[in-house]
Amino acid sequence: MTCTHGDAIHIVEPGSKGCEECLAAGGWWVHLRLCRTCGHVGCCDDSPSKHATAHFHATRHPVIEGYDPPEGWGWCYVDEEFVELPDQTAQVGPIPRFVRG
Repeated sequence: MTCTHGDAIHIVEPGSKGCEECLAAGGWWVHLRLCRTCGHVGCCDDSPSKHATAHFHATRHPVIEGYDPPEGWGWCYVDEEFVELPDQTAQVGPIPRFVRG
């Protein structure tokens, strides 16, 4: 399968210096994901709250970028596959690290 959601990939400005919801609620994350449609920064599925996936379910924005540190890979939630991104989003930092364990 090949992702057909390239039209949803935009140059975005990250909305925060960490997971937006975790920062607001005092939570923590393992890694960050950046929505390439709107710039929402959410935590990955290895994090307790899985805010990046929750953002996808709430908005249907399909493509995220690995963002902590900037990793440059993309993932399409709809097609469930990695996607080639046309660019890499610069990190707005420094981003605090919140891995517990």
